[in-house]
Amino acid sequence: MADTAQMTNRTDPTDLSQHSTVRSLLRLWPFARPVRARLFTAAFVGVLASCIGLVIPLVLKWLVDGPVAARDPGGVWLGGGYLLLLGLAEALLFGLRRRLVARPLAGVEAAMREALYRHVQRLPVAFHDRWPSGQLLSRGTTDLQLVRLFLAFPLTFLLVNGVTILVGAVLLLAQRWSLGLVVLAPVLPLMVLCSVFEAKYGRAARRTQDQLGDLTTVVEESVLGIRVIKGFGRHRSQAAAFRKLTRALRTSELRKARLLAWIWGCITTLPELAIGGALVLGTLQVAEGALSAGTLVAFLSTALALRWPVESIGFLLAMSKEAATATDRYFEVMDEPGVGEPAVGEPAVGERTADAPTVGEPARDAAAVDAPAPGGLVFSGVQFRYPDAPPDSPPLLRDITLHIRPGETMALVGATGSGKTTLTALVPRLYDPTAGRISLDGRDLATLGRDEVRALVAVAFEEPTLFSATAAENVLMGAEGAQEADLRRALAVAQADGFVDALPEGAATQVGEQGLSLSGGQRQRLALARAVVGRPRFLILDDPLSALDVHTEALVEAALRQVLATTTALVVAHRPSTVLLADRVALLSGGRITAVGSHHQLLRDHPEYATLMSGEGEGAR
Repeated sequence: MADTAQMTNRTDPTDLSQHSTVRSLLRLWPFARPVRARLFTAAFVGVLASCIGLVIPLVLKWLVDGPVAARDPGGVWLGGGYLLLLGLAEALLFGLRRRLVARPLAGVEAAMREALYRHVQRLPVAFHDRWPSGQLLSRGTTDLQLVRLFLAFPLTFLLVNGVTILVGAVLLLAQRWSLGLVVLAPVLPLMVLCSVFEAKYGRAARRTQDQLGDLTTVVEESVLGIRVIKGFGRHRSQAAAFRKLTRALRTSELRKARLLAWIWGCITTLPELAIGGALVLGTLQVAEGALSAGTLVAFLSTALALRWPVESIGFLLAMSKEAATATDRYFEVMDEPGVGEPAVGEPAVGERTADAPTVGEPARDAAAVDAPAPGGLVFSGVQFRYPDAPPDSPPLLRDITLHIRPGETMALVGATGSGKTTLTALVPRLYDPTAGRISLDGRDLATLGRDEVRALVAVAFEEPTLFSATAAENVLMGAEGAQEADLRRALAVAQADGFVDALPEGAATQVGEQGLSLSGGQRQRLALARAVVGRPRFLILDDPLSALDVHTEALVEAALRQVLATTTALVVAHRPSTVLLADRVALLSGGRITAVGSHHQLLRDHPEYATLMSGEGEGAR
């Protein structure tokens, strides 16, 4: 299972040198715009506090050259009071800056997380087929935390410290230009070093964040698959796989730490050497009478006040690069076109001309579009290839032509891997066909909004997925606005009312993550109840009775016949008992519908069908 954590579509860290940190971070502006007033106010408050800190050396100069030199105790106390007030003002302003950004930035993070969740819900199933869930989870948690930290601290302090360094440089040159040049000498080499550091750290940060997503995927899979791991005694191999990923992540984190240590050492050492040189030169000038002691104290105090803004450049750049990488990872998901969202260059929804296909829909023959389709569920020349399939591979489904009449139940039979589940997934538009047409009661499926389609079509999937909610909530998810009476009817149809009522709190019992507190048959019956609770016009059942015992299957079939009598249904079947629920049977073979008829007719005329129903073929389960 650990192998599934490796993404095939992740960005190559070696390509990140082409990315602009500023360009990446500017994409956050739409989310930050609502709180821009507070951000700008916080930045102004931070700059003001930093400038107050630069006033302190000027007070020291006046204090040393004035009251101290004149041995004036009153002046010394006055100067000390000024310094105390300036220090308190600086501290209060920095505290105010923090208070200004804390609440709104928590709101920005929440808004980005909600936008990501909404977008992930709109993304097509093909996207989720490609992306490990751990990668999506890390983008919605760890990456957004990095973005919030950037907006709260580095964004403001890159501006604050930049202004502080600029104002401080002017003060240094104004106080003594020769000493100022000595202190400012390391600026150019530091800029070169920071540029090199930013490129190297960006690649290391991207690698680390991708590896963290892989690790999250492995943990999630191990928790959800704990029964498989224990049942097959695979805990050691899973632990080894986890250990391998954690060690790779540790190596990447250590590389980041080495890069930070290297840039921090350079940023600390070069300015310290420059200040030391300025101290020696300034002391000589004071001894020669060319410079006052107060000016030297003020100069050195200003230079020391600039140490923090200069030394912080390293980790501010590191945090900014991590935030830029996190932003890129976030928008890798957000840039994926969701359902109903036009691609770049396509007309927006509502602007489509009558002849233009919807986004992601294949172009259709004009005559086919204009021709009226019969009622019921109709497949006309449908072809399908998965988006990530090799370009030269044959389509999984080819020229599917099938008509399920209104109120009819059609069983779909075929060998394993023949494409039955894929064909049923086209009806609720989990995927769109790459060619051909599907119609519901004469309306082209591609022209219907997905909300409308899913109000018409209900599905019970082969794998019954349940959520960490109550039994009732899991069932009622199948129909918006369904009432208690609908719930009881659906449970009765699925023969689930007996075990649901026997749960500790009845239908209000939490079934646990993935419904693991229930048996496979119980989960399948709840999934079936979810499909029928809304009385859908079209019902798609993907082998809905596979996990049931013979007695329960017979009871469910008897109740299900009443539901099927009032809807148009397509039922994937592997057993004769399920096939007998249908009015007609379609045989899917080689990606095509090769035969349609009654169960007894196909048994008589088609050896492949007879083999499948006898349990001797691979499709017999």
